Amino acid sequence: MTYNEVEFKKFKNNKYLFMKSILKTMGAAVLGGAIVLGSYKVFIEDETGSQIAITEESFLPATPVSYEGNTSIAGVDFTEAAEKTVHAVVHVKNMTVSRGNPSMQDLMYGRAPMRQAVGTGSGVIITKDGYIVTNNHVIANSTALEVTLNDNRTYKATLIGTEPASDIALIKIDAEVDLPFVTFGDSDQLKIGEWVLAVGNPFNLTSTVTAGIISAKGRDLDVRDATPQSFIQTDAAVNPGNSGGALVNTRGELIGINTAIQSPTGSYTGYSFAVPSNNARKVIQDLMEFGFVQKGMLGISGGDLNGRIATEMGLGSSEGIYVSAVVANSGADNAGLKKGDIITNIDGVRMKSFAALTGYIGSKNPGDRVSATILRDGKERSIAIEVTKNSTVTIPALEMDLRDLDKNEKREFKVSEGVRIVGTNGNLAKYNMTGFVITKINDRSVKDVEDVRNLMRKVSTNESIIVELKNKAGEVERLRLIAD
Repeated sequence: MTYNEVEFKKFKNNKYLFMKSILKTMGAAVLGGAIVLGSYKVFIEDETGSQIAITEESFLPATPVSYEGNTSIAGVDFTEAAEKTVHAVVHVKNMTVSRGNPSMQDLMYGRAPMRQAVGTGSGVIITKDGYIVTNNHVIANSTALEVTLNDNRTYKATLIGTEPASDIALIKIDAEVDLPFVTFGDSDQLKIGEWVLAVGNPFNLTSTVTAGIISAKGRDLDVRDATPQSFIQTDAAVNPGNSGGALVNTRGELIGINTAIQSPTGSYTGYSFAVPSNNARKVIQDLMEFGFVQKGMLGISGGDLNGRIATEMGLGSSEGIYVSAVVANSGADNAGLKKGDIITNIDGVRMKSFAALTGYIGSKNPGDRVSATILRDGKERSIAIEVTKNSTVTIPALEMDLRDLDKNEKREFKVSEGVRIVGTNGNLAKYNMTGFVITKINDRSVKDVEDVRNLMRKVSTNESIIVELKNKAGEVERLRLIAD
């Protein structure tokens, strides 16, 4: 849902309140919808020393391979994988309307000139009836979406849902025939050095295939982000326009959605990053079934081990996750996990970083059970942990991340019910509303996140949405949104 009017009003005197924008720093240059979304930024940070970086759990690449006159490298044949994939990767065109530069006449008459912009990216057909996965940033702020297949057929696309935190979106086209599609592979089983293909539409060059290897797994692009990301890193060449395209193994199975590059120029210089297919599949299934993404968590805070820390703590292992705190009544708490425990693997998958743990748990649903191997007092033991519901929920219709209030927050804001804003997305990202509490929507009191979700399901196109909230100073404000 997009909004064509955003107003902040003081509840007491009805004056406008303009808020300072805070732009969230990005850890990697975003691809795909570059024409709409602007230029790219890169942040390369030094490794920290022996101090453990504590991260709160939340739920929210080598020179490109070249080859001449040969379709295989080191005995690996890429033709079958390319043939399976190229017809299922589509070109996505995003039409948006944004404010243009005002002329003198516009300023005199108080007009706001609008201009149309077009962005492009890629998408992957995942079902024969036309469901397509792409990146959220490829379709962000769209007024219309158009999809072109490999055989040049063009269709209008409908947005089914998005999950901004993982940069995944689901769209759909209605075709008159069954469409070619890519089947999902298991991204947890990927091995470093494994051959992969990237298929997409860089620079509007449709049906482009490049080859590379898996360079790393569980890569977090911005260690300053409170929510660690977990990307697949590869040296398969990708460029602006590849966003939302397929990363496949040599069997032609989808093991990632190409999402970002790390580059000083905005174009490919060696490394690219993809959302693991297991995480993308979980998001897609939730969007299809529930219309939103269910987020699970173990219920821990912690940090990565390294050799120096392991030596200082007298540990026999230098890889794993150090548990610094356990959330009360969470799955980890109920399973008996304690501060000081070291998680070395989950379900047989090695946990070398907190980002890897976040990525793996992000592919699970609340209620799923995992088997964790931990070190405690120098002894290894196995422990079964139930993934519990994460209280933070993204509400796409409001472009907000919300969670229920706890007792202390209700006392702090002097309210008996409401939900707390923990982040904003899309058009609202420029407003600093983190920490505000929503108490009413359209004059209806909201008790929890589920109330908000139910109220937003009833909102119609062009309907005015009045969100009443309390800011950090305890003042009551109103946010007015007009739904397109």
